[in-house]
Amino acid sequence: MPFLGQDWRSPGWRWVKTEDGWKRCEPFSPALEDGNNQLNNISHTVILTGDDEDEEIYGTEDCEFAAKKRKKDHFRNNTDSQCFYREKWIYVHKESTRERHGYCTLGEAFNRLDFSSAIQDIRRFNYVVKLLQLIAKSQLTSLSGAAQKNYFNILDKIVRKVMEDQYNPRLIKDLLQDLSSTLCILIRGVGKSVLVGNINIWICRLETILLWQQQLKNLQMNKQVNNGLTLSDLPLHMLNNILYRFSDGWDIITLGQVTPTLYMLSEDRQLWKKLCQYHFAEKQFCRHLIPSEKGHIDWKLMYFALQKYYPIKEQYGDTLHFCRHCSILFWKDTGHPCTASDPNTCLMPVSPQHFIDLFKF
Repeated sequence: MPFLGQDWRSPGWRWVKTEDGWKRCEPFSPALEDGNNQLNNISHTVILTGDDEDEEIYGTEDCEFAAKKRKKDHFRNNTDSQCFYREKWIYVHKESTRERHGYCTLGEAFNRLDFSSAIQDIRRFNYVVKLLQLIAKSQLTSLSGAAQKNYFNILDKIVRKVMEDQYNPRLIKDLLQDLSSTLCILIRGVGKSVLVGNINIWICRLETILLWQQQLKNLQMNKQVNNGLTLSDLPLHMLNNILYRFSDGWDIITLGQVTPTLYMLSEDRQLWKKLCQYHFAEKQFCRHLIPSEKGHIDWKLMYFALQKYYPIKEQYGDTLHFCRHCSILFWKDTGHPCTASDPNTCLMPVSPQHFIDLFKF
C-alpha cells in the first residue's frame, strides 16, 4: 500500500505494519515479490466452507487480516527480508514532535547503523569494538531485547574474524574481559530486574563469552612463509619511522618482540617521550615524573603510569558522523539526505563515547 510516512524525507514507500510499528519493506528478491503478490491475491477471494445450508462466507476484511498476518510471518521468517532499512543512517530525536512520535534509543541506533558490515571494514573495526566495550561497561541494560541479540551476534562475528584473520586479538580480549565482568555483576543482581530476558539466556551468554576467552587465549599466530621482502629487511630509519606512527604503547612493545633490532628501537626514550606528549598535557606528566636510575625521566614507565590516571587520545580510520543541520547519525561514505546548502560544514565526527552520550536522557 502507498503510505506517506511521518518522515518527509521518504514519502511514498511500501510499508508493513508490525508489532514494533510501521517498517518499510522492499522486494529484495523476485521470489519475495511473487510471495507478496500471492498474499495480496488472497485478500480478494471469497472462501466457502460447509454444506449449502450452513454456508459460511468470509468477507474481504477477514481475508485481508489473514493475508496480512501471513505476510508478516513471511517477512519475519525470510532471512533475505530481515533488513528493512537500506539506509545506514538514523535520525536522532530526543523528544516527541508533530512529525516524530517517541524518541530514538541506543538500541534502535545500534540496530539501524549496520555494525555487522562495519566490522568487515578494517577502518571501522577498532571503532565498533570500542563502542561495544563502552556498551558492555555501562549501557548493556539499556538495550532492548532485539538490540541485545544483535549485540551478541556482532560480537560473535568479531570473534570469528579475529580467530580467522588473527587481527588485533588484544583488543577483543579487553572487550570480553569487561563484558564478562559486567555480566557477572548483573547476574548476581537479577532479583532487581536489571536484565531484559530470561536469566538462563544470560547464563548461556556468559558461558559463551568464557569459551571465547579460552579460544583467544589458545590462539596461535600462523607463521607466514614469504620469500620476498620482510620487515627485518627494511633500513633502520624506515623501521624507526614505523614505530613513531604507533599511537598505542602496547603495539610498540609487541612489535619490539619481533626482532632484537626492533626491540632496540622500541626502547628509545625519545619515542616514548613523543608518545607521552601526544596523549597527555605537559601539566599532567609533570605531576607524575618517574626518574630512571641514571637520573633521566623514564618516559616509558611514565606513559603507562599516566594511562592509569588520564584517558589517552583515540584514533580511528573511520568514524560515525553527526549532521548538526539534519540531526542524523551516519557513516560518512554512505551519506544521508541532507538539506543544507553546504553539508560538509554541518558534519561532526562522533567518537564511541559521544555515540553513547547522544542517547542519554
